[in-house]
Amino acid sequence: MDERVKLNVLGITYSQVHSGAYALLLAEEGGYYRIPVVVGSAEAQAIAICLENIVPPRPLAHDLMANINKAFGITLDEVFIYKFQEGVFLSEMLMTCDGRQVSLDSRTSDAVAMALRTHAPIYTTREILTTAGFKSKEKGAVAEDEPQPEVSLDRYAVEELQRMLKKCVDREEYERAAEIQKVIQAKQNN
Repeated sequence: MDERVKLNVLGITYSQVHSGAYALLLAEEGGYYRIPVVVGSAEAQAIAICLENIVPPRPLAHDLMANINKAFGITLDEVFIYKFQEGVFLSEMLMTCDGRQVSLDSRTSDAVAMALRTHAPIYTTREILTTAGFKSKEKGAVAEDEPQPEVSLDRYAVEELQRMLKKCVDREEYERAAEIQKVIQAKQNN
C-alpha cells in the first residue's frame, strides 16, 4: 500500500478553470505539495462557513449530518482520498458506530465538509499527491505568490456578512471590513 499523507485544508478559491465552480485547496501537512479539488458552490459555501467559523442561522446539510452522527454516537474517524481518476478524486469516510467500523463512499467535497465539522483527519496517498498535486515554494503554508483561497463575498447571506464584518472590526482588519460593508450595502439596496 502506498504511503499515506495527512492533508490540511488551506481554503477555497474561485476556480479559474471550471466556470461556476470553486477549488478546494488541500496541503500536505509539513510538506510542499498542494492538491486543488474542484467543488460546487454549495459545497464551497459549506466548507468556507466552517473555515470562517460562521454559524448559520439554521443548520446546513453537513451540520445536520454531523449533529445526527453525534446524537447516535457515530464518529467520523478519518477521510481518505484514495484515488484520482479522470480528473476526479475518489474519497471514503471511515466511521465508527457501536465499535463497528464502516467505510462509506463519498464525494471529496462532502467528506472534507464533514471532516472540518468533526475535526477528523484527512489523508491521501503519496502517489495521488505527486500525480494530481503541485509543489509550493513554502512548506506547510501558502506562498505569497500563490492565489489566496477565498469565497466571493457575494455568495454569503447578509446575516453572515454582518458577522464577518464584526469579526474584521474586532481584529482591526479595516480594509476587509470595508469590502464586506460594500457588499452588505449592495445586497440591502437590491
